[in-house]
Amino acid sequence: MCYSSCCNCQEVCSVWPALRFLQNCQEGLTCMLVFTITAAVLGMFQFGYNTGVINAPQKIIEEFISEVYRDRTGKYITEDFRNLLWSVTVSIFAIGGMIGGISAGTIANRLGRKGGLLVNNIMGILGGALMGFSKLSHSIEMLIFGRLFIGFNCGLNTALVPMYLSEISPLTLRGGLGTLNQLALTIGLFLSQVFGVQFALGTSTGWPYLLGIAVIPAILQLCLLPFCPESPRYLLISKQQESLAREALQRLRSSSQIEDDIEEMKAEEQAHQQEVEITMWQLIKNKSLQLPLLIGVVMQLSQQLSGINAVFYYSTNLFMAAGLSETTSKYVTIGIGIVMVIMTLVSIPLMDRAGRRTLHLYGLGGMFIFSIFITISLLVKFLYEWVMYVSVVSTLSFVVFFAIGPGSIPWMITAELFSQGPRPAAISIAMLVNWFANFVVGLVFPMMLFGFESYTFLPFTALLAIFWTFTYKKVPETKNKTFEEIAALFRREDVININGMNIPRKSIQSGEFLFEDKPVEDCPLHHHHHCQLEELPTRKKNVEVTPNHLEDQL
Repeated sequence: MCYSSCCNCQEVCSVWPALRFLQNCQEGLTCMLVFTITAAVLGMFQFGYNTGVINAPQKIIEEFISEVYRDRTGKYITEDFRNLLWSVTVSIFAIGGMIGGISAGTIANRLGRKGGLLVNNIMGILGGALMGFSKLSHSIEMLIFGRLFIGFNCGLNTALVPMYLSEISPLTLRGGLGTLNQLALTIGLFLSQVFGVQFALGTSTGWPYLLGIAVIPAILQLCLLPFCPESPRYLLISKQQESLAREALQRLRSSSQIEDDIEEMKAEEQAHQQEVEITMWQLIKNKSLQLPLLIGVVMQLSQQLSGINAVFYYSTNLFMAAGLSETTSKYVTIGIGIVMVIMTLVSIPLMDRAGRRTLHLYGLGGMFIFSIFITISLLVKFLYEWVMYVSVVSTLSFVVFFAIGPGSIPWMITAELFSQGPRPAAISIAMLVNWFANFVVGLVFPMMLFGFESYTFLPFTALLAIFWTFTYKKVPETKNKTFEEIAALFRREDVININGMNIPRKSIQSGEFLFEDKPVEDCPLHHHHHCQLEELPTRKKNVEVTPNHLEDQL
């Protein structure tokens, strides 16, 4: 039997007894919802693990590449060619991610969110198996193609998982549950760093197992997802299957009281009936959607071009450049993973309290400040021995602020900015940009490290300032808003809310007075008792009146 007191979840608890500890669920956080989220975020765990796993065994895999080349040709490989093969092995992961990300919209519409995640595990198992057996087969090609396939799997996961979570989560929990994307990613990243140390699997015999572990989350998700419901929004809005949508909602909410959710989805469907089959090209051309698309793209860039991937991919080299020994640098790199996990846990309750925009601003601002400290510590490392510790503290603080905002918010906010129709296409474009930026940083940063030396982080500092300014001026707050309310934020030029009613601007005649009750302190003319906005043919002005108070929403 199920021991949970908050929800009717006998189905899940009978299959997975480990979930019986969920005895005091938060309102709306049912056992089925927890189970579904757990199954879904395994895809983000896969992404985090495969992002960090290639860092520690670099020298060992380079030796494997040299050995295979020598056995095949009878000659020693040149350093340049070996470096080229290593760069291809690392960067082709991002190429696969771009292909997976841009395919997400089509797959999500045809197979569904859950269906797409299920099928995607075939690529995960294939990629993990190829990497795991590459040494046994004495094949560099298997290693490279394994990285390509696992990259495709991770690229598709980074698009489908946030989309799925945003569509199944209750409104009041959407931000916190969306942060679990980043939590799963950071746990995967941390475990890849732990397994990659020399006393674990970071050895000449252990590295194939280190890479082959990627099959485990894929197999586990393949076993768990069949017990999870499909996205109710996808079933109702995209497939027009209301009965199945109701059944899925009842399972997720563990209640028959789902009419509010159904009505909210129907309102979204009615407002966006003409956008059901929107493509990426149609999305780009749609003027009313260009601003949210721009915001989604810039948010993804603010994550990838913040400099965090330089820390993830090359942290060991960065700490060695600051004066630490190789062994100490590897352990500090593991510390980065620990900090990421802890701070992501801290950010979960903040997401629905402080809000997405606020946390993103704090995160970018903190990263901006500590990127300057990293540069200073690299510049003066020869003057004082204690400066190396400043470099470590600055890097860890840089990671802390990344986890607070830019780490998790871009994944969820792109899904929140769009209604059901354009959402898959928008996420495909955003994921393509995200993975392309990931690829560029992975490819260019070693050259930046060589060319800029101690000034390597200054370009990231400049970009962080740009991203902070854009977020402050353009990004709206989305916490506790329905998808339709968020979409309405971008239609202010067309619709004005007066006394709770949405009134088309075109229906308002020039010179007409509009009134809305509002506290006097919120008026730009708050020194008057009452005010109103008068629309004139050439300008707008506030004038004092007696009856009531007007909010300037134009």
